[in-house]
Amino acid sequence: MIVAVLAVAVPAMAAMAALAAGGAVADESLYRARTVVTGSGADALAASLPRCLAAVLVKVSGDPSLDTDPAVAALAGAADGLVAAATFRDRMAGIPVHDEQGSRDRPHVLTVDFVPDRIDAALATLGRRPWPAPRPGLFLRVDVRNDGGDFALTRDGARGRDMREALAEAADRFGLRVTLPRADGKADARQDGADPEDFLPLSGRLAWDPGTLGWTAHWRLEAPDGPRAWSIRGVSFDAAFRDGVGGAARILSGNGDPG
Repeated sequence: MIVAVLAVAVPAMAAMAALAAGGAVADESLYRARTVVTGSGADALAASLPRCLAAVLVKVSGDPSLDTDPAVAALAGAADGLVAAATFRDRMAGIPVHDEQGSRDRPHVLTVDFVPDRIDAALATLGRRPWPAPRPGLFLRVDVRNDGGDFALTRDGARGRDMREALAEAADRFGLRVTLPRADGKADARQDGADPEDFLPLSGRLAWDPGTLGWTAHWRLEAPDGPRAWSIRGVSFDAAFRDGVGGAARILSGNGDPG
């Protein structure tokens, strides 16, 4: 039986904090998914469980391809049997309900915690297995080129705030520690509370392409068994960072090459 409660809390910035400090992702968070829904009832929960399940299967296995695998969609009907608890947080907590707005229309953050053993068993039916901790981190050096000029993405620079947020979300999506260099260049960000040997270099080049009205991204990971390179084009920068971090996760988890 799913345990669902309504929680009111201040929005957490855990993903951005982890990006800034290169912090580790707790094991239990690998089996947790979050999404924004309308309302907080059983219908909202049921409609969201399939994508929450897919997100957790991707995060636990390190295989982004599961997100579009038809076999995962086939598991959605039994998703409620894999859930330990579901929590709703009102994103408008403290704001009175509008005259024409009912509580069912308010946006909520839905957090779903899955039962680890049951998720591991579900992965086995898909021919996958959990990617255990400790996982390596990623130290990114990203050069960005657009109409506003070129810049290097840093953890504390004046430019690229939206990109840092997209990177933090990608790191959370794949259960990886990710960090960036400092803007002042005086210290290697990998030294901030973590062993630099725990981080692998991932370099990227992002360029705005007017022809496709999207971003082209080229990635290169210095993997333990040799460098790997891949690219994507015509996408948002959010998708570009998901491709970079997700591609690295796929390689490092042993689930093949990106693409």
